[in-house]
Amino acid sequence: MSLLESGEMYLETIYVLSQKSGNVRAIDVGEHMGFSKPSVSRAVGLLKDAGYITRDPDGSLKLTDSGLKIAKNIYERHTLLTQLLIGIGVDEKTAADDACRVEHYISEKTFAAIKAHIKKTK
Repeated sequence: MSLLESGEMYLETIYVLSQKSGNVRAIDVGEHMGFSKPSVSRAVGLLKDAGYITRDPDGSLKLTDSGLKIAKNIYERHTLLTQLLIGIGVDEKTAADDACRVEHYISEKTFAAIKAHIKKTK
């Protein structure tokens, strides 16, 4: 299954929230993303059916290995692109917002080049 931007954003959010508290519930995801309970419930169901997340009996959401791989990739893109934009003078909020949009569409080749460039300039 190919994930759309929204699916990637849900996985990234679950990853980020799990790093903060370990226990992530659908309500936490909805609050973080500003989405309604029905929207989150539908997305969680789709991600679960696709094998990207599991739901424990207590309602906790966990990323599967494939979900974790995607979430880490998107999060790395987000943080690196945000840093790059801040480094060239973009304010932090705009940089984070723009990185959030770009992270889903940038090619692997271009992202690898950006990564290499940042590593070289440090």
